[in-house]
Amino acid sequence: MFFRFRDLYKKLLEYIVIFLMMVLTLVVVVAVIYRTMNASLSWYDEVASVLLAWLTYYGAALAALSREHIGFSGLVNAIKPSLRIPLIFISEIFVIGFFILLTWVGITVLQVLGGDALTSLTWVPTRLTQSVIPIGGALFVISETLTLPNLWRMAKSTNGITAYDAAEISNENNNNFDPSEEVLSK
Repeated sequence: MFFRFRDLYKKLLEYIVIFLMMVLTLVVVVAVIYRTMNASLSWYDEVASVLLAWLTYYGAALAALSREHIGFSGLVNAIKPSLRIPLIFISEIFVIGFFILLTWVGITVLQVLGGDALTSLTWVPTRLTQSVIPIGGALFVISETLTLPNLWRMAKSTNGITAYDAAEISNENNNNFDPSEEVLSK
């Protein structure tokens, strides 16, 4: 049940991120076409920045679910496992605590915004555009929480935490690689 929920949650975040990337791309392309015809869209800057913020928050939650956000697994792995667990515990308290605080402050901000609207699209409430703050914070907390069991398991092992930066790169055909030759050949 846990793994099924995590997989469904990951798929949902992936679809949201892909959708936001497609919409942002479409908005930018349409704006460029309009600008080449000397007819700038009055709402473009505001909408594009909101979409980019949404993409950032939802993308961060997706990255957290895969433990691909900023981390220092090499530094943590250098510490012996008996100290690694308390260090990870403390760091997770700080990270999750920060995003709980962000969610709470985001909700408070939504209450303060009241009936405000975007400047260029007065029919779009600012509460809608800024709702990404508490939603993104809550999604990040969920993502971090869903990865905790695997993180604890890796932290207890002698191999430590494996991440994308811990992968070994094969040196099979690169023994005589000279970067200057690569530049000169182009």
